[in-house]
Amino acid sequence: MANNAAPVSAASAHKTVWAWTVATFFGAGLGKPGPGTWGSVAAVLLWAAYAGVLHPARHTLLLALAAGIVLTLAFGIPAATIAARESGREDPGFVVIDEVTGQWIALLWCPFDWRLALIALVLFRLFDIVKPFPARQLERLPRGWGIVFDDVAAGLYALGVASLLRIWI
Repeated sequence: MANNAAPVSAASAHKTVWAWTVATFFGAGLGKPGPGTWGSVAAVLLWAAYAGVLHPARHTLLLALAAGIVLTLAFGIPAATIAARESGREDPGFVVIDEVTGQWIALLWCPFDWRLALIALVLFRLFDIVKPFPARQLERLPRGWGIVFDDVAAGLYALGVASLLRIWI
């Protein structure tokens, strides 16, 4: 009797559950179309839920975001590395922990205000897509470092521009 089962590729044979959970930001990266946008929106919604429900002081919101950024970097870089290796792709679109990190950077000095959050979201997505210098060059870093740090740069650009815009809004 012949085995008619499709061969399992090495890339899909094993998934490290914690890494895929973190890399996809609890499944947000599986959204279609545009998983990066879904990751960014998930980051904004989590920020808004924290700020809107708990009403933290501005410095507490800043500290919570800073802690979130540190955690997404600490866990996101190895998770992105593992998910990319296990998927057989260099920078898979479903890995969105980098968008979460960059989006939270863009929101760092943002008070809880939907208009300002929307501006930070649009600016981050714009800079993430366009990748001005040195963001594009950061993609060349090895493994998860390159996946994540181009979005850190995009987040810093968005933070700068959004902060200047808040002066005039």
